[in-house]
Amino acid sequence: MKYVLIVGDGMADYPVPELGNLTPLQAAHKPNIDSIAAKGRNGLIKNVPDGMSPGSDTAILSLLGYDPRVYLTGRGPLEAAARGIALAENDAAVRMNLITERDGHLLDYSAGHITTKEASALIEAMKKKFEVPGDVEFFPGLDYRHLLILRNFPECNLIDFTPPHDVVGAEISSVLPKAKSKKVEKKVAQINQLILNSKQLLEAHPVNIARAKAGKNQGNMIWPWSGGKKPSMPTFKEKFGIKAAVISAVDLVKGIGVLAGMKIINVPGATGNEDTNYEGKAGAALKALEKNDLVFVHVEAPDEAGHVKDYNLKVKTIEDLDKRLVGVVLKGLKGLGEPCAIAVLPDHPTPIKIGTHSRDPVPFAIWSPSLDSDGVEKFDEESAKKGAYGQVTEESLMWLLVASK
Repeated sequence: MKYVLIVGDGMADYPVPELGNLTPLQAAHKPNIDSIAAKGRNGLIKNVPDGMSPGSDTAILSLLGYDPRVYLTGRGPLEAAARGIALAENDAAVRMNLITERDGHLLDYSAGHITTKEASALIEAMKKKFEVPGDVEFFPGLDYRHLLILRNFPECNLIDFTPPHDVVGAEISSVLPKAKSKKVEKKVAQINQLILNSKQLLEAHPVNIARAKAGKNQGNMIWPWSGGKKPSMPTFKEKFGIKAAVISAVDLVKGIGVLAGMKIINVPGATGNEDTNYEGKAGAALKALEKNDLVFVHVEAPDEAGHVKDYNLKVKTIEDLDKRLVGVVLKGLKGLGEPCAIAVLPDHPTPIKIGTHSRDPVPFAIWSPSLDSDGVEKFDEESAKKGAYGQVTEESLMWLLVASK
């Protein structure tokens, strides 16, 4: 038995007035995803436990069967694992965005979706100016997503970091990291000074001068958030008895895969945006099934559209996911030579109305040759309420998928 898990990050939403009070999932033309819902069984799943931040780190750990209350120490260490950055027992890794600051406010959490090439030059400038080996170290990542490593600092959990996508438009001074304990006040002061000092260096960099001339948002400030120590996790095979691979352009997802012992498959042209290589991911998934029991394919694009509150773009990313990835996978599975179950879902909603994540339940659908249809015809937030699975809690998805053989 083979399994395919496809996650459209942030696909779920609230009704959008401009879409006739439909959600993007309801408004999108997605015959392939709808066919999975129509042939299989459906339900709602709450991937974010009450009291936890509704980030993709929380939600994806949960849908893969890992209790985030146990295994989530921060987004930073997950992304560090994806980058192959070694962390000692007392080291902390902190996710670090390049953001756009203007007139004392956080204007753009992604610096205009700055390119990886441009961002790498800016992170290199930060390294030369501010890095202190063995204390504070900078590592480049993908486009606006980078890492700050705090060596020998096990108290990172005592810092209150603010995700930048949650506070677009806020005054920088009001959302800087804060100490939860006197133990970390000195380190917090050091981090905040790095943030404030980064503007003068980055704004004068040739990359940002060129971006400003082109009318693009500058990556003129760093923004650390979601830090923690490296978690210890059982492998996916130890938990479920099957060999798994992951396909994603996002370091967070790759890092979870690394720590779970999954095979990481990199696809040329795969990005965390709407221009990602959907067909390449689909082809890689089909090929990966030759040597793996389960392939997890993650697409970030709907989430990014939600963050910038672009409902037309969000509909388009869902339609691209359906036609260019899900459709290709479904066609390829016909020649697989053995039965395969397939599941599709968002990890969490990223509603257009608020531009950030929510912890509401999300729809999911599972189809397998052994499952009878539950009569649901479409894949969306309302239709899923009529599904045979009802509403299930976190960590249930993977067990339901494996049990569908």
